[in-house]
Amino acid sequence: MVSRFALVIILGNPASGKTRLAQRLAAALKLPHFDKDDIKEALFDALGCGDRAWSADMSRASFHALLHVARTQGLAGLSSIVDGNWRPEHRPLFERLFEGLPVDFAQVRCEVSPALAAERFAARRRHPGHLDALVGPQLERAAASAPEFLELPGPRWTHDGAHAAIAGSAAAALDLETRLGAWLPRVATA
Repeated sequence: MVSRFALVIILGNPASGKTRLAQRLAAALKLPHFDKDDIKEALFDALGCGDRAWSADMSRASFHALLHVARTQGLAGLSSIVDGNWRPEHRPLFERLFEGLPVDFAQVRCEVSPALAAERFAARRRHPGHLDALVGPQLERAAASAPEFLELPGPRWTHDGAHAAIAGSAAAALDLETRLGAWLPRVATA
């Protein structure tokens, strides 16, 4: 029998502070963190880089691989954190992979202003397979609206990703650590 486990889903637009927040939460809560871009970059390294359609295919494959890894963790009764630019169309994948399992979902949506997202995006250096030079011009338009939470059960929090730039002591991140930390033991004993 599989023990009850939690899956903390960090979502948001590009450059909203998802990965930095997920890393902080993983360290504070002693949970493994799996990042969609880490998987996508491993696929680029193994299979090569291509055009926008290829990058989109690698994103789809990365989302699938990421959730399979999280599911494997869950089958061992272990909670984890996953981060990526999740969208409503990913909900069926969550439902299919976690159907019948004793999982509790929590979601954290990172938000920043479109201007800050564009500034961060321009400053970061990622694997060339992401094709950031082609994506950058579309970013500010995409960042104008916050992504939707996934229609999954469980608590939902919104995090001001602008605080990610404040070294280690952002009040918003600390509050989120506290809330998630209080929620996790209830999940483990439910």
